[in-house]
Amino acid sequence: MTLKDLRKSKGLNQAECAKYLGMTTRNYQNYENDPEKVITAKYNAIYQKIESYGINIGSNDNSENDYSFNTNVVTGVGLQAFAKSVARFDRRDCFRTLERFIKESYDGKICILYGLRRTGKTTLLFQMIGELPVEQTAYIKAQTTDNMLLLRKDLDKLFKLGYKYVFIDEITLLADFINNAAVLSDIFGMMGMKIVVSGTDSLGFAMANRDELYDRNVTIHTSFIPFREYSRLLGINSIDKYIEYGGTLKMENMSFDDPDALFDEVSFRDNESTRKYIDTAISRNIQHTLKNDHFGEYFNQLRELYDQGELTNVINRIVENLNHDFLLRVVEEKFNSHDFGSAKDLLLHEKSSERANALYEVDKESIIDRLKAIIEVKEKSETKINVTQEHVNKVKKYLHMLDLIVSCTDKYEDGTCKEHVVFCQPGMRYSIAKALVYSLIQDEYFKSISIVDKEYIINKILDDVKGRMLEDIVLLETQKSSSRDTETFKFKFDLGGEYDMVVCDKATLTSKIFEIKHSDKIVEQQTRFLRDDEKCALIEHRFGTIGGKYVLYRGKTTRADGIQYLNVEEYLNSLS
Repeated sequence: MTLKDLRKSKGLNQAECAKYLGMTTRNYQNYENDPEKVITAKYNAIYQKIESYGINIGSNDNSENDYSFNTNVVTGVGLQAFAKSVARFDRRDCFRTLERFIKESYDGKICILYGLRRTGKTTLLFQMIGELPVEQTAYIKAQTTDNMLLLRKDLDKLFKLGYKYVFIDEITLLADFINNAAVLSDIFGMMGMKIVVSGTDSLGFAMANRDELYDRNVTIHTSFIPFREYSRLLGINSIDKYIEYGGTLKMENMSFDDPDALFDEVSFRDNESTRKYIDTAISRNIQHTLKNDHFGEYFNQLRELYDQGELTNVINRIVENLNHDFLLRVVEEKFNSHDFGSAKDLLLHEKSSERANALYEVDKESIIDRLKAIIEVKEKSETKINVTQEHVNKVKKYLHMLDLIVSCTDKYEDGTCKEHVVFCQPGMRYSIAKALVYSLIQDEYFKSISIVDKEYIINKILDDVKGRMLEDIVLLETQKSSSRDTETFKFKFDLGGEYDMVVCDKATLTSKIFEIKHSDKIVEQQTRFLRDDEKCALIEHRFGTIGGKYVLYRGKTTRADGIQYLNVEEYLNSLS
């Protein structure tokens, strides 16, 4: 029986079948129409899923011979197909925490697995399911038509049938989950049932955790994928690829002109896929929790933005400015692109006058207008309501809760400190820079310059972006892997210049200073501040004896003139 025949035998059309499987109609059609798909594990999993539609295919006997459920429960052969579909994938680092929850005693608690889309949540569930006795394991795919009462009825039935391990995917789709989540821990968790829930609505879990699940859960975050894990899982040991695509476990060549890209599961292929990812993974995450948080007091500042359809605009504008201060001017002032301004300054120093002048001669207003349209940013005059500092602060707070951004620190010679916001999904940030380049090449003046100069200018813009992003990646991953006694920060001098990273061990009163360069060449200019005795003396006075001076770059690890040059990919892979 073909997939099409099986679908029709269940009384499903293509759209209904796609919805049941949790995929787009276009993606489902690819499996049904392409005969080559029949040999793939994912095809087999889809076949088994449709085959189990509307019934329970478990092997347990039930005295009442009633295998019907209120929600989408899959057991037996269907589970084996799911486990088989992910068997070829390596496991994420956080799998060990999930495994510990399953194997050790956590009575009265459930496990919450959450993170942004395409960070491996469902794969983790299926991998864990593959390790468990099939006759004691069930998987439930939650749908918006479900509720906690229906779920409880099914959990009651599964418990009576002898099921010990239950995995509930996308549970935050249940509108009443936030306010009734404790049913899972207080009843079924206490009865010894191992319940693992997952979902992309991170805020929904956070809201449930404030009251209903307080201290009654083990939480596993999947959103942050460090370079070492990205490299291991995908077999891509390239910092440039991580900059371009990092943040999700999907990687593909970018294309702005391929209409089929809109239907692919590639998060940061182009401007449209990135915008859609921001909308579905971030904006809708916040909006969904807004709708389902019946208490409402945590979201009142954003509700008016949500009601007027302005929330996505504010989030997109903040995302574009994540490397700058979260000030009200980010959303109130006339939109400008930092990447564009930085590239103009760099090119001004070029010997070639045509290259130096190129970004001053183009129609900047048209370029920025095209970029605004690509990433869906509006001017203040185009919005329906006035965006306040409260709105910005609240969005920033939720981006932190979504594990999309992390606060690092900039320290200054005068003793002050400022928050340095680092973006945890580099591919999303880089895609916006690619959108700027796509906008630039449509400019009439830019079309008139030589192909050599075009390529040089485009590469200069993107190299500048990669250089600033590399600094953030190293700072973030070093901070996350450091001990409690270690402080990691960027240090800026009053008269100009900075150390891209200082790592200070407060227990031993020692420090290390770093320059971070997106270059594969050893250049003496890179180390001028590392060799500046006055600047080094200031660091030692403030933070302890300097135990090492380093340049992190894309070249080979070596030593030159007392400076240790470390390959940045080797350095990031060494962090734990």
